[in-house]
Amino acid sequence: MRRFGGLVKKRSYRKQKLLAKQQALLVEVENEKKAELLSIDLNENIETIRSTYHNSSDVIFRSFAIGKRSCCLIYISGLIDEHEVNSNVLKPLMNSHFESPTFVDSLIEQKLSVSESEKLTSFNKIYQKLSAGYPVLLIDKTVQAIAIGLAKWEARSIEEPNAEHVVRGPREGFTEAIDVNLSLLRRRIRSPRLAIHTQLIGQLTETEVAVAYIDGVAENTLVEEVKVRLERIDIDGIVDSGYIEELIEDQPYSPFPQMISTERPDTATAYLLEGHVVIFANGSPFALVAPTTFYSLLQASEDYYERFLIGSAIRWLRYLFLVMALLFPSIYVAILAYHQEMLPTTLIISIASSREVVPFPVFVEALLMEIMFEVLREAGLRLPKQIGAAVSIVGALIIGEAAVQAGIVSAPMVIVVAVTGIASFAIPRYNAGISIRMLRFPMIVLAGTLGLLGIMLGVITIVIHMCSLRSFGVPYLSPLAPIKQKDLKDVLMRAPLWKMNSRPHLTGDTGQSRQAGQQRPGASRGGD
Repeated sequence: MRRFGGLVKKRSYRKQKLLAKQQALLVEVENEKKAELLSIDLNENIETIRSTYHNSSDVIFRSFAIGKRSCCLIYISGLIDEHEVNSNVLKPLMNSHFESPTFVDSLIEQKLSVSESEKLTSFNKIYQKLSAGYPVLLIDKTVQAIAIGLAKWEARSIEEPNAEHVVRGPREGFTEAIDVNLSLLRRRIRSPRLAIHTQLIGQLTETEVAVAYIDGVAENTLVEEVKVRLERIDIDGIVDSGYIEELIEDQPYSPFPQMISTERPDTATAYLLEGHVVIFANGSPFALVAPTTFYSLLQASEDYYERFLIGSAIRWLRYLFLVMALLFPSIYVAILAYHQEMLPTTLIISIASSREVVPFPVFVEALLMEIMFEVLREAGLRLPKQIGAAVSIVGALIIGEAAVQAGIVSAPMVIVVAVTGIASFAIPRYNAGISIRMLRFPMIVLAGTLGLLGIMLGVITIVIHMCSLRSFGVPYLSPLAPIKQKDLKDVLMRAPLWKMNSRPHLTGDTGQSRQAGQQRPGASRGGD
């Protein structure tokens, strides 16, 4: 009994100690909340903000009076429209002489001739608004401040996208300003069903991120999954949408991109109409499209602006170039190293004569040439635009010709590498092209060690990996694996627009109609 009584006393003591800790924690939280709230004393509020921005010379404190009440307008130089502040804020307020029990509400309703204003009660909100370019008005004898919507950011004008050129199609591209990007989207989709959900990500940058989708077209589970993954991000800052892509994709170790990045508003609009979700990040001209499939990476917006026969033919060429970009060097290495009997006698004699003075095996020769080609391509990208193309072309011609004449590499290998490089340029998405370029090197290694058997093993491994890959729950090789017959109209070929009556089945309902039937064009059958 004594032992039992001792255990009861110990448990009650532990409970009391736990309750005391919880109460202390609650008191601490309450004190922190109180410390975050504005004081009724104007000077105390100003000193608190000054201490926060004590190392920032671009934070301006402009003191003035409204009648007998002292005020202070705080803003960050360069983020506001100073002319509008002078004419719509300072001038009308300094000429005012009134006192009201609802002083803040009266200012907003009667004196501030701006379209957007918000009442603030905490220092954290004030810091957020100041960083967003809002002037903040502090008023004596009140615990409320006013954030005034007069932000003015310097932004790049709307230009043609550099990464996604088209011969026929719109010439507009996204910019670094998220408001401009969303307005470009609204101009194309004028329905109120276009929903945009915004949130701030990044503890230091507080980057505005927007999720756009069409209500009733995008599946609710997909939209919620995107929002959950974004809310899960806990990072110091977001500099570009590439940060978001890497933090929310399904399989980060896969070489294949699981989201599409686009600079084109028309491309983003087309994906929204098919039930996808588009993600924007402030400061980045690239929007992310989720989910995506492998076949989407080989589709260009111009496929849908030309007639369907032309679009289908070009798409078949892209599939051919994809295979060449991945396998052409490895097949050349495998045949020359292990399967010379596959070539005609005349061709093998010609290749052998060109390789007489080459000191390296074909496997090493291929690796050296591919590495050199990638270096030249990277140098052309990093050099200034005026000389980048010239240096890469001249470098390739001079180095290639000199290497052949010196007997370091053979002329057929130069041709193989050049054709492979041109084939990789035909892939519309830059990130998909990088993936193929990465996979080309292990395929060359497999061909140099196991011949055609190694190439077969490499291709099987890639296909198995792609079959297991998902993008926000959607199979990467859909609609071919698993097969969906209704969605095959826009995969290997591009069917006529008047035949694509239903939306692709992603995660929503199968067979959603997007246009009326019986729209095949032709001469009118009415009349005489």
